[in-house]
Amino acid sequence: MGPWLDSLTGWLTANPQWLGLAIFLVACVECLAIAGIIVPGTVLLFAVAVLAGSGALALHETLLLGFLGGILGDAISYTLGRRFHQNIRRLPLLRHHPEWIGSAETYFQRYGIASLLVGRFIGPLRPMLPMVAGMFDMPLPRFIAVSLIAGAGWSVAYLLPGWATGAAMRLPLPEGFWPQAGVVAAGLAILVGLSISCALRAQPRGTRLIGAVALAMLVAMFIGWPYLNQFDQGLMTLVQEHRSNWLDGSMVLITRMGDFRTQFIVASVLVALLLLARQWRPAFFAAATLGGTALGNAASKWFFARARPEVLTDPLSTYSMPSGHSSASFALFLTLAVLAGRGQPPRMRLTWILLGCLPALAIATSRVYLGVHWPTDILAGGLLACCICAVSLSVIQYREPLTAMPLRVWWLVLPACVGVLGFFTLHALPHALLRYQY
Repeated sequence: MGPWLDSLTGWLTANPQWLGLAIFLVACVECLAIAGIIVPGTVLLFAVAVLAGSGALALHETLLLGFLGGILGDAISYTLGRRFHQNIRRLPLLRHHPEWIGSAETYFQRYGIASLLVGRFIGPLRPMLPMVAGMFDMPLPRFIAVSLIAGAGWSVAYLLPGWATGAAMRLPLPEGFWPQAGVVAAGLAILVGLSISCALRAQPRGTRLIGAVALAMLVAMFIGWPYLNQFDQGLMTLVQEHRSNWLDGSMVLITRMGDFRTQFIVASVLVALLLLARQWRPAFFAAATLGGTALGNAASKWFFARARPEVLTDPLSTYSMPSGHSSASFALFLTLAVLAGRGQPPRMRLTWILLGCLPALAIATSRVYLGVHWPTDILAGGLLACCICAVSLSVIQYREPLTAMPLRVWWLVLPACVGVLGFFTLHALPHALLRYQY
């Protein structure tokens, strides 16, 4: 794998005009039935994304090409399943490895549409689920809608880290940036690794342990942010260099979803609907997580009184650390993800958490893009929400586990939350475009 990958990246470095096609094809193969299991597409995607971030392609071009390639792979897989149905099991590779399609089939039959959203981020299942959806004659409009949503999140999750790495390697970053970035990355890796390990092993006190580690990292962030100045300055420089009119409007739209008024109303609607549906324990968990995060954020801002970056033409008057948008969005989406994962296998619960982190991470990242918060601000906000969420879940599950909510409750909660987010985001968009300009 090593020499072959080195040869490919070397050739693409010498011929950057083919890099866009390479990203498109690798993304397509990674999402293509059978081929996506055989070809190490994740490693290839990271490698070509690093090359793109080194100056060959803009971020939106990289993400768009990956998204389109993934959609094409999904479409081909779905078409194969729809055309051949059960006869596709006769293919030589599937005859020798029936578990490839068997696990995807079981997953799809159990979770339906949710399997396509969640399974997109599970390596062995990702290329096989669209084909299984075709085998079971899933309606084409429904498949297209789910594939577009899942593909957008997948493109960001799999291409953005590589592109950012390539861009960071190209820029003359402040001295000390990489050691500080390594410390931050190591801390996040410990938290993520511990979360995965506790979930897969079903450790009884895993949630408390995760909360304790998140709290320790949050305290370290509060104490150590003055010593992460090069990390903040370097990452802010990297992000601001790639601002564009095309992205400004999108980032403002995303950041509006994290505004205090919007998050407060969504949180109130969520808790009220859970109470209306007589879901007492989920309502308590949601109220404790969302309310505790808001109170913790307000107290931290008052105590630290950290100034915001000097990027906006009309700087905001409030303080910076931790980011309220980051803490509120992580609290909201982690709450929904935890509730969605109740009563499901460990891998499914982990994937729901990952899906919940994606929109929260987009809102948090938009704050750095717009120059409103330092990177350590949004990290502190995310850690605060993670800590409060873990503590709330530990308390609510002290005597008995939190059970899964009925499907009818989700049909009540999700449309209401999405509707409130969309309404208040679009309602204040014109004013926000003026506020977050250069």
